[in-house]
Amino acid sequence: MTIKPEQLTLYAITDRTWLNGATLEDHVKEALEGGATILQLREKTLSEAEFLEQAKRLKPLCQSYNVPLIINDRVDIALEADADGVHVGQNDMQASQVREKLGPNKLLGVSCRTVEHALAAQEHGADYIGVGAMFPTQTKTDTEPVSIETLKAICQSVNIPVVAIGGVTLSNVSQLQDTGIAGIVAISAIFSQDDIQEAAHNLKEAVSNLL
Repeated sequence: MTIKPEQLTLYAITDRTWLNGATLEDHVKEALEGGATILQLREKTLSEAEFLEQAKRLKPLCQSYNVPLIINDRVDIALEADADGVHVGQNDMQASQVREKLGPNKLLGVSCRTVEHALAAQEHGADYIGVGAMFPTQTKTDTEPVSIETLKAICQSVNIPVVAIGGVTLSNVSQLQDTGIAGIVAISAIFSQDDIQEAAHNLKEAVSNLL
């Protein structure tokens, strides 16, 4: 499976912090209605069984919008839920090992902070790269932001699409213009908003105007 750059325009990552009585499916549906083009299920607090069950519930919802479902970190859950792929960080399993387990027909995304990491990820079978954190973010409090210059250099060095991740919001997304990205990744900029559908719509419009 290969990914089209337009499938990465607005990459939404789930976070149940802001559910406030709603279900994750409710929030995801709103994001998809608003125009999210790809969805990553990220679950740091659920048990393995709960994570798998959540993935299985989201798969048909994403399918109905023709949006790929990516699983954060867990190759086994991605395979068992028949998700479209998996995303791993630099501290997780090596990209080559993930690709070997996934096989050729699933998507593989890899988080990178340097040109060297990005080139290695591409060589080891990554389909796209996430670069960041670009801006200060509550999700990753222990990392220094990646510079715009580094983001540009990574985009220029690889032949696969790159998305900017970390603290990207409606107010700072314009700083990513002319970097070469295929899209942005958003968590709180979508899911912490009062109107998730509108937030996704506005973000997608802003990103589309940059590309």
